[in-house]
Amino acid sequence: MTEVTKDSTVQVHYIGTLTETKEIFDTSREDVAKENEVFNEGRDYAPLPVQMGQQQVIKGFEEALLGMKVGDRKSVDLSVADSYGERIDELAVEVPDEEFTKAEVTPQVGMMIATSNGNALITAYNEETKFVTLDFNHPLAGQKLTFDLEVMKIE
Repeated sequence: MTEVTKDSTVQVHYIGTLTETKEIFDTSREDVAKENEVFNEGRDYAPLPVQMGQQQVIKGFEEALLGMKVGDRKSVDLSVADSYGERIDELAVEVPDEEFTKAEVTPQVGMMIATSNGNALITAYNEETKFVTLDFNHPLAGQKLTFDLEVMKIE
């Protein structure tokens, strides 16, 4: 039976959880998304295609797929280093809200915005000082993650 190698293209169902809280942050399974209130109407729920060796997914996710066969299931705990890395405090910066006014955007905490320096999450807005805090860290940086994987197809 064929197994996943560094040259394979794989289709994999997954459920991603925060290791410490067991909270689901992402899944390719529609039923799991609905049951756990993470369902996104505009998303296509299907096995994730992964071309091995192309850095399409985080390091630990890809490494966990190696050696698996169609129908295999595995749960893997990933360290911070094997997922999105440590949080870097310097990547959270304060910006005057006038920058948003110029762009005709009303800043809201939780809003993801595209900037010339990449995507950032608005994590704070101080209406008194008129400063918005933008965080350029990945939202899962600093988190240990767990993935439940099931290989559906190997090419």
